[in-house]
Amino acid sequence: MAIQRPKGTQDHLPDGSPKLGLDTRAAAFHFIRETARRVLERAGAQQIDTPIFEDAEVVKRGVGGSTDIVRKEMFTVYYFGDHGGFILRPEATAGVVRAYLQNGLKQLPAPLKLWLHGPMFRAENVQKGRLRQFHQVDYEVLGSTDPLVDAETISLLVDVVRALGLKQVKVKLGSIGDPEDREAYNAYLRDLFTPHVDRLSDDGRARLERNPMRILDGKAPGDQELIAELGVKPMLDFLGEGARAHFEQVRAYLDAWDVAYDIDPSIVRGLDYYRRTAWELHHEGVGAKSALCGGGRYDGLAQELGSKDPVPGIGWAFGMERLLLAMEADGVVIPESDGPLLYVAALDDANVGHAATVAMTARQVARTEFAYKAMKPGNVFRDAERRRARFVALIGSDEVEQDTLTVKNLATGQQTTVPTRDLLAFLKGQLALTPTPLENA
Repeated sequence: MAIQRPKGTQDHLPDGSPKLGLDTRAAAFHFIRETARRVLERAGAQQIDTPIFEDAEVVKRGVGGSTDIVRKEMFTVYYFGDHGGFILRPEATAGVVRAYLQNGLKQLPAPLKLWLHGPMFRAENVQKGRLRQFHQVDYEVLGSTDPLVDAETISLLVDVVRALGLKQVKVKLGSIGDPEDREAYNAYLRDLFTPHVDRLSDDGRARLERNPMRILDGKAPGDQELIAELGVKPMLDFLGEGARAHFEQVRAYLDAWDVAYDIDPSIVRGLDYYRRTAWELHHEGVGAKSALCGGGRYDGLAQELGSKDPVPGIGWAFGMERLLLAMEADGVVIPESDGPLLYVAALDDANVGHAATVAMTARQVARTEFAYKAMKPGNVFRDAERRRARFVALIGSDEVEQDTLTVKNLATGQQTTVPTRDLLAFLKGQLALTPTPLENA
């Protein structure tokens, strides 16, 4: 049997590969990453990279020991030794906060905006848009409780997906209040569900004991039917004065910036370190489970990871594979990766080395490729077009003698003679005339 990639993973392939789908095009992933980078860094975000595996305790505290991710979906890294073990990261937030605490990033100006991209790992059932190795763009802001930060964080998420060409997106906004509000809500839920405990699923009964709010975002159909039957009040009805004022201020900023949203009272977060603002970004084109992204405020996470002092934080992350489904549904056209600006070829064997030297010099300015053997002009042009080159430089004995290049524009057919010493200036001029698609985005 032929060796194959592991189930639940994908190869990201170069343009022109056979059987290439949008979600396996390396250019599509590059387009998402670069668009997100451009939008987020214009807002002052800085890139951070953390290990793809973390100490097991960091993940369990950050994701929640009772969640399905920790109980059922973790990839544990085993090795010989007496360490408690490492876990391939299922999400990025816990690692980012750990890096913030460990490396003294609180010394940097606050609020500190950070972004990250890379692979995440969950051992879940493979289905469309959900893989065991998937990729995320993650944005986190640390060091401020200001509702203006919350609103900007939501607005930046919308800016990113709009820049990627998505149109059918909707923000669903909620609040999960302060710890005392959640305590009151959990008490209400226990009183409500306890008389019906026999109708709850096994997960639902376990959640009733540990954290009743998590019943509301459970997947068991019977639990959801019971929730609808009992007419469960939303968390928003239990917000205290401080959390409600914060929520209204976030809304006021979003309204002022024309960021559309719907109030969704059903949004909950099951972990104690979450606070106040929570939201989801939905797109109907990806199917029944239309959430593309989740976000929220997690002011208690730093202390959960061992910090003596609180470090307020808020952030979001989206899965790139799932986002590509939405982009496909909206008919977004991903630009093909650029070919070389220049393709250099020698017309005779004696000048192949000279052509390579010219190409290497041109790489100071732009992507340049060269032919590894002498070719006839017709073959040069055909090969250059397959590589999506914009210009071809031909070098024969006459060109070497005169220290020039015969340069042809493959789009217009225009041919010109360029002194070799002027090649870099010529290429810089062409780059200035035609910025890349991402520069135009």
